[in-house]
Amino acid sequence: MSTPALIVIDVQKAIDDPKWGRRGQPEMEARISELLAAWRERALPVIHVRHDSSDPSSPYRPGSDGNEFKPEVAPLPGEPVVDKRVHSAFIGTDLMDVLDELQVSNLVVAGVLLENSVEATVRMAGNLGFDVVIPEDAVASIDRTDKNGRHWPAEDVHALTLAILEGEYARTSTARAVIEALP
Repeated sequence: MSTPALIVIDVQKAIDDPKWGRRGQPEMEARISELLAAWRERALPVIHVRHDSSDPSSPYRPGSDGNEFKPEVAPLPGEPVVDKRVHSAFIGTDLMDVLDELQVSNLVVAGVLLENSVEATVRMAGNLGFDVVIPEDAVASIDRTDKNGRHWPAEDVHALTLAILEGEYARTSTARAVIEALP
């Protein structure tokens, strides 16, 4: 793996709001913290993505407590923060400029929600030609109910989303394996 950039998506206090329902993958923040430590120790590029919702009722809206990064994965001074208003971190942001400046073609993408902003960003990254790895224990999903009323536990949403992304858009791994493969 050539020099990879770590992209941490939407890990803000808003994700703990009860409106989302039950979240799976309770170890996500700890695994992201381990990834961040490994990247920082090696002086590899880290990019944080912050969702700034335009919905006034969203816990992600700017100015709300939920808009703040969770402290255990917060950016350090000098680490770029990309502010987004839609699902993909590439749309309406300077993410591509940041990646071009860093001259990276490999991305490790972590954060929330796997089936929402992470997936949208990973699909776009794959379409743009980036080599993407998703550490499955550093992304999280929530319980979902489909239009027919069927309940899908977060663990099933997580597994299916990873299966859909595997191969065509990204490779899946674990945080530990990603760290062990770092230069």
